[in-house]
Amino acid sequence: EVNKVPSDVKKSLLDFVVDGKNIGKVTPKVAQRLCSIATQSSFIFELSQNIDASTKPILTLADDAGTTSESRTQAVASVMEHLRDNGYITGWRDEMYPVVETFDEVSNPVFLIERAASSLLGVLEYGVHINGIVLPENGNVMDRKNAKMWMARRAKTKSKFPGYLDHIVAGGQPAGLSLIENVVKECLEEAGIPPELTKKGIQPAGAISYESYGGKFKDDGEGVMSRVVLFCFDLILPNDFVPTAHDGEVDYFFQWEMRDIAKSMDPKYEDPIKPNCYPVIIDFLIRSGCISPDSPKYLDVLRTLRSGSCM
Repeated sequence: EVNKVPSDVKKSLLDFVVDGKNIGKVTPKVAQRLCSIATQSSFIFELSQNIDASTKPILTLADDAGTTSESRTQAVASVMEHLRDNGYITGWRDEMYPVVETFDEVSNPVFLIERAASSLLGVLEYGVHINGIVLPENGNVMDRKNAKMWMARRAKTKSKFPGYLDHIVAGGQPAGLSLIENVVKECLEEAGIPPELTKKGIQPAGAISYESYGGKFKDDGEGVMSRVVLFCFDLILPNDFVPTAHDGEVDYFFQWEMRDIAKSMDPKYEDPIKPNCYPVIIDFLIRSGCISPDSPKYLDVLRTLRSGSCM
């Protein structure tokens, strides 16, 4: 379900293009709403017809948005704050995401956008997910089948997926931090893992990607596109280390054996995990050999794990 866009929605999407860079995807109704908002007598978004008039128009930024990353950040923010103040955008985080065409450009973004507003423009959202691994007593780093994984129980006060199971650590990739800097920060904030422990045990493990269509107005054709790339990391933790909740986002942590993790992948499992954790965990189960290549639809699963815009 985390990787699902209805075919009719996919066909209707308009590209969001700035400086020739295709940086987002929006529904026609979202585009119309954005283009109708004037802040300080200026329209920030506009629809532009392609050179080939037979194709769909594109959403872009108007001249009044300026040409620098800073001016565009401020201009787009004025529209998003208007939508927030009118209850259209909820869950404001005061956390800025870089808007880019590819991850290689994050140090030079087209502009920055509030995290809660990123899916409204269908821009690529990057994040980090950490598998907290405790190796078997023999200490064999290759023996992942007999390892254990730390899991978290999300606080019941969370606005999204309260009480669900979750990774030990996960977070969005904000502007101004490298991936490893963000991993170290999130591990300390979310699970009380000291930086020296994170740096010693962290192992980059690739990435997964997905696209989904949702939002409270999706049934009216005004939903939002989540286009996500999650960088996966395995964090080898000592057997005697116990994570602690620090930021109020987690009620408690617990360990699961690999067989418990595998059982939890069943869609009918009674204690669900936060949706975007499933592909990261499935990727780990494949890499660790817990899922055999002889399993039904093995190659289909591999393709699906990176079926989003992994750029």
